[in-house]
Amino acid sequence: MQADSKIKNAAPSAKSGGARAAADDDLKRELALAKKAARAAGEILRGHWRRGGYEIGSKGHDNPVTQADLEADHAIKSLLREPFPDYGWLSEETVDNDARLKCRRVWIVDPLDGTKEFIRGVPEFCVAIALIEDGVPILGVTYNPIKREMYSAARGAGCYLNSKRVHVTRTRTLKRATVLASRSETARGEWQVFHGVMKVSPTGSVAYKLALVAGGKGDATFTRSPKSEWDIASGAALVMEAGGSITDIRGRELRFNQRVVKLEGLIADNKLLHRALMEVAPHPALKSK
Repeated sequence: MQADSKIKNAAPSAKSGGARAAADDDLKRELALAKKAARAAGEILRGHWRRGGYEIGSKGHDNPVTQADLEADHAIKSLLREPFPDYGWLSEETVDNDARLKCRRVWIVDPLDGTKEFIRGVPEFCVAIALIEDGVPILGVTYNPIKREMYSAARGAGCYLNSKRVHVTRTRTLKRATVLASRSETARGEWQVFHGVMKVSPTGSVAYKLALVAGGKGDATFTRSPKSEWDIASGAALVMEAGGSITDIRGRELRFNQRVVKLEGLIADNKLLHRALMEVAPHPALKSK
């Protein structure tokens, strides 16, 4: 009886190891397919970038959308939806559906993050694809098709720029830190208060800034402005796998696949700067709440 008991107790451990290995294999497949989708979308963006003459519409104040956004979204969807029919879907350019809220795993996509940079001819935009499991990013791909920079990460496997593993920086003091700032926010004068406190570097899209922080090409980035899940999800996976930290502007853990997809700002950094950034980044009105 005791021997039988030991055998029964041991069995779940073996099954658990097998399930974990299967899950890792699945994640490798998902990562490979996400990269393929990002490249396909990137080819579309690069083509429109070179040719010009694409249609430009608007989804609201200061929120343009182009023919390139929509075509890239279709390309990603055609590659990712069919192989994983049970996965939810959330994309900036697809009408949202509450069915995703019942899914453990959800693709979160921005087919062109940095549309304003794309229109202006600034090569700091990207394709952003993330896979979320129970609200947590487990895979992220951010691809700049003009610079041919493919940032990728999967849970427990590290972060890579193309084929090279990358890490966040080791900068410990804010005075020495290079913080990547929104071009729109700097143009509005919102970053003037930080000059002399840190090195401010205006840079393109949110997803691209997060990728650069993960790759050690900037020490941190933050914004007080609300951002959508598709702006952040892929970059969150990259930053965490590169050894960094990402929270909302109040320092709270980020959770994805929420009913309301707007998040209250963000702070992403190399972990060593997070405490100092929490002192300066939030607006005084936020601190008092």
